[in-house]
Amino acid sequence: MTVTVTACSGNAVEITEDAIEALTASLRGDVVTPDDPGYDQARTIWNAMHDRRPGLVIRALGACDIQVAVNFARQNGLLISIRSGGHQIAGHAVQDGVLLLDLSNMRSVHVDPKSRRARVEPGATLRDVDCETQAHGLAVPVGINSTTGIAGLTLGGGFGWITRKYGMTIDSLISADVIIADGTLVTASADENPDLFWAIRGGGGNFGIVSSFEFTLHPVGPEVTAGLIVHSLDAASDLLPHYERIAKDAPDELTVWVVMRKAPPLPFLPEEWHGRDVLIFAACLCEETDAGRKSVAELRALGDPIVDVIGPSAYVGWQAAFDPLLAPGARNYWKSHDLISLPVNATDTIIDSVRNAPSPECEIFLAHMGGVVSNVDASATAYPQRNSHFIMNVHTRWHNPDDDDICQTWARSLFDDVSPYSVGTAYVNFIPDDEPGRVADVYGANYKRLIEAKNAYDPENMFRINHNIAPQA
Repeated sequence: MTVTVTACSGNAVEITEDAIEALTASLRGDVVTPDDPGYDQARTIWNAMHDRRPGLVIRALGACDIQVAVNFARQNGLLISIRSGGHQIAGHAVQDGVLLLDLSNMRSVHVDPKSRRARVEPGATLRDVDCETQAHGLAVPVGINSTTGIAGLTLGGGFGWITRKYGMTIDSLISADVIIADGTLVTASADENPDLFWAIRGGGGNFGIVSSFEFTLHPVGPEVTAGLIVHSLDAASDLLPHYERIAKDAPDELTVWVVMRKAPPLPFLPEEWHGRDVLIFAACLCEETDAGRKSVAELRALGDPIVDVIGPSAYVGWQAAFDPLLAPGARNYWKSHDLISLPVNATDTIIDSVRNAPSPECEIFLAHMGGVVSNVDASATAYPQRNSHFIMNVHTRWHNPDDDDICQTWARSLFDDVSPYSVGTAYVNFIPDDEPGRVADVYGANYKRLIEAKNAYDPENMFRINHNIAPQA
């Protein structure tokens, strides 16, 4: 059987049966063609908007398989895409016709509690990481949806409930094993290939394929104080200025996000509120301190909430609390801004947009950043926005393909309306696939140095199916 794979030139390359057999024999993992069992599983990712058919799939089991895949792609001039968790909004993990390298079977997490370090393979999910580290009362700062892959999250920066206390995911990265474009496995750390180490901390998958991450761990849990406070959206204009004050004065151990949407049928929410417009404060106090308890009390004292369910929670459980609202299989489109503050004109625009959301699953959230993140210089890692700020994400979510235009138009319109209040940077993992021209602006002053790293480690732009940083002469 012969399969057709897209070349970097755009032409079609025929991969013969003999070549596939030889490739298979060189792997610990396996090769999957479009006619083989497992093909649909390998090509299906979280965002159902991206239903694509790669020409050939390599399912890796270790660094040696990644090297084989990279060498095979280079020697045959093939476009290659990389799937780890398959959760990225832009859907870069899977592309039509290309060679897909699937890392989702590489899910090992090894924790050394004495040194407080963890070695994590790139196919691991956040739940894999959380469960193994929490067995020792330790954690890596990661995201808020447990089905997200650790690789894409880390390479884009990574933030979540304990970021204000312990930094971004990249701030806990000690080293990484990386297969670069020539097939060589190198270590990236502060001491070895420091330019590569700098670039992969926020620069995405532009510079190579990580086969293993090494993280430092932090004491967290196993129980935290966390939960939701739900208000009517009618109170949002009055509540948000007070929220901004509390958020900016909060100690590092407290993180509070805002979610605005139609209320889902949460079991603790009165049924008469299901489907109505609400504002939700989602809070996590990862360490019990007097300052933290005081800020939580201030938050709970605001307005007249419909329900307040903040209390003791298992950290692993809180990490997965939003999973039911982010299950795979729906169509998703995101637009994102970084906001240093929350001016009334911006928040009023957001509130009005929530009222006109085209689907009951659409939401807008404001993620609370700052804390120790702000202690890191903007030039220390590729991730550029270290000031205390709010990450606004317009999370548009629906199921019927006939609603694609109306849902995406809603998100783009709000994005445009809030643009005057943005500082220009953005969290790269939240950028959809229709914003390729935004990459340079997102990285700001760090972009030139990212190009230099690209020139050094991937001068032919082999790793281009991403938010691409193209090499330059």
